[in-house]
Amino acid sequence: MPTNFTSGPVRVRVPATSANLGPGFDALGLALTLHDDVAAEVTARGVTVAVAGQGAGELPADDRHLVVRAMRAAFDVLGGQPPGLAVECVNRIPQARGLGSSSAAIVAGVLLARALVTDGENRLDDAAALRLAAEIEGHPDNVAPCLLGGFTLAWTEPSGARAVSLPVADGVRPTVFVPAERGLTATARAALPATVPHADAALNAGRAALLVHALTADPGLLLPATVDRLHQDYRADGMPGSAELVKALRGAGVAAVISGAGPTVLALTAPPEGLAAGTGWQVWRLDPDGSGAQVTRGRLGHAERDPVAAGRKS
Repeated sequence: MPTNFTSGPVRVRVPATSANLGPGFDALGLALTLHDDVAAEVTARGVTVAVAGQGAGELPADDRHLVVRAMRAAFDVLGGQPPGLAVECVNRIPQARGLGSSSAAIVAGVLLARALVTDGENRLDDAAALRLAAEIEGHPDNVAPCLLGGFTLAWTEPSGARAVSLPVADGVRPTVFVPAERGLTATARAALPATVPHADAALNAGRAALLVHALTADPGLLLPATVDRLHQDYRADGMPGSAELVKALRGAGVAAVISGAGPTVLALTAPPEGLAAGTGWQVWRLDPDGSGAQVTRGRLGHAERDPVAAGRKS
């Protein structure tokens, strides 16, 4: 069946995400109220990408851009490539900090491509969009909350990624501590051992199960629920400042973890007044994002084009 493209632009707002959340390695994720806005439309020829905010002047402005690469992958599934594309990105999610910037770009690209095909949702439903996004990213723990919103549990079957989204309990008060230095997921994964002690695996399984209850029903249990022995200690030498901050926050009774592959630190409960992260950290109070990715018609408006971090409270 030939592919018919819609006329005019479409836009998507995608949230930042934090994966792992301590013990839920490669499985648990949380969407946060910090967003990128991306718009795209089909053109007669060529590819143009305009980037404002995070990554401006650094990210490629052609087919190499991750949003365009995700769009191309989705168009292949949808049945055909458009003659040209114009893409505009307003990025507020910090790049390479453990807040899901790459997953946001991938989800944005998949959903924009789907929206630019007249019967896109029939050809690529939400379950298929999740599978495709996870295939591009390599794992589903960030793309799931970005697409679905809320607190997500993701897993992979032979047919691909699957996920469920759960509402977050009142009393979960995320704060992110974002350092100036960047991190690379590949480097963080390279620090992990091939095997771990059975006792550590068993502890993480129990704490991950407890974390589901704590995040959805009883935030008072978040401190014990975020204990981890699978990944954070092994990665500490590569991000000593982040590891020290997690230790200090947890010592003060705050449920703090490394966000994704780091080096951002996520606190799921409010830090006590007067506890300072030190110099070199941006501290943003956010909320859980229960909506996930949102697609609408039209160009980016004035508010969407503002590269100031949308949603953060401080």
